[in-house]
Amino acid sequence: MIARALMLSGLILSAGLYSSRAGTAEVSAPRESLANMPRVVGAWSDPVDLPLDREVREVLGVDDYINRTYVNAAAQPVNLYIGYYGSQRQGDTIHSPQNCLPGAGWQPVEGGPTTLDLGGRRLTVNRYVIQKGLDRQVVLYWYQGRGRVVANEYANKFWLMVDAARLHRSDGALVRVVAPVTRSASGSLAAADAATAEFTRTMFPLLPRFLP
Repeated sequence: MIARALMLSGLILSAGLYSSRAGTAEVSAPRESLANMPRVVGAWSDPVDLPLDREVREVLGVDDYINRTYVNAAAQPVNLYIGYYGSQRQGDTIHSPQNCLPGAGWQPVEGGPTTLDLGGRRLTVNRYVIQKGLDRQVVLYWYQGRGRVVANEYANKFWLMVDAARLHRSDGALVRVVAPVTRSASGSLAAADAATAEFTRTMFPLLPRFLP
């Protein structure tokens, strides 16, 4: 409770800073289009791009995105979605998967923060197991931009306001990695967990090109 109260106090203070600098021109950091994301990521290849419907893009308000499924040699698919916002000052803000997934019929059955070892760096992300009918998926997601990687939604909003005031930047992105729990003989929750973790370890070093 104390930690949450401190976070809310910080958000209120940062909101004041954010509002006071709202008229300041934003700085745009050079970046590559997400369309240039490599089509082979380590052991993952055979990508299939899944364009979002126009209505969905309008609701999300993204300025750039990738929605692509890769497959490894064991036929385990992994979907990568990144939604990038060049500015979050005009009402277009990142939609939390915790709000979007239930609207699509997926319900979380377990979840919380988890830490991945990237070989010299510890990356904290959100991990959820979601279910719709008999289908289950493992979801990893986090917020990234302006040189920051943040798992917690409230912390992300706090740093967005701080960076808007200090750096004149409000760009950022949601990064989401999803692996279905397949119904094959080798399919299991552990296999989906391993797939999302392995793909993230391989893909993560590429992100600064697209999310500076």
